[in-house]
Amino acid sequence: MKKYSLLILLLFLSSALFAKHHKGEMTSIFDGKTLNGWTQLNGTADYRVEKGTIIGKTKEGSPNSFLCSDKLYGDFELHFQVKLINNELNSGVQIRSQCRELIDKEKARGDKHGRVNGPQVEIEATKEKGAESGYVYGEALGGWMTPKSDLTPHKHFKNGEWNQYRIVAEGPRIQTWVNGNKVSSLTDKEKYKSHPKGFIGLQVHSIKKGFGPYEVAWKNIKIKELSKK
Repeated sequence: MKKYSLLILLLFLSSALFAKHHKGEMTSIFDGKTLNGWTQLNGTADYRVEKGTIIGKTKEGSPNSFLCSDKLYGDFELHFQVKLINNELNSGVQIRSQCRELIDKEKARGDKHGRVNGPQVEIEATKEKGAESGYVYGEALGGWMTPKSDLTPHKHFKNGEWNQYRIVAEGPRIQTWVNGNKVSSLTDKEKYKSHPKGFIGLQVHSIKKGFGPYEVAWKNIKIKELSKK
């Protein structure tokens, strides 16, 4: 009897710890009216607020642009909705990201911040064979963090519509969902060592000369910080 009582007690304590770890409500990090709390760190793409959304617009000749949260986050759950207004545009959301020191080329063109780098959750329009939306790319970190064997195109991303993303980052593990469909569960201990914490960044990708302008929109950007287990 004592054995079963002890087991029940342990299960109760485990459940309580899990609940404490995941308690709390999602908090908006975009007020729907202004870009307060956000700073553009790279590129010259245009970011504006319109009808409760952040809209990013490409600019020919600009490198990748990033509108980044002023606050840094480590372990968290992030929700947002995104729509590619133009399917030709590739985009993404940076997590746990940072800026490198300025190099001579960047200084010469007047950049104020070094290159944004860190994990990026992919945003891509669905093509005939699918898309790589939701997989994790290492922006300025050597390319895909998601192993090639796991980069299976899917059709969860809905073109021309609002798409719901969910990202959970805990320790070296990053999990992603697109419209309720789990896309990735990635553990990368090496990247976690260099990028355990950083800003959230909304990317407007660079475009080739003679193309665009293209736009991407985000709304309902909410986050919940997770306590350490």
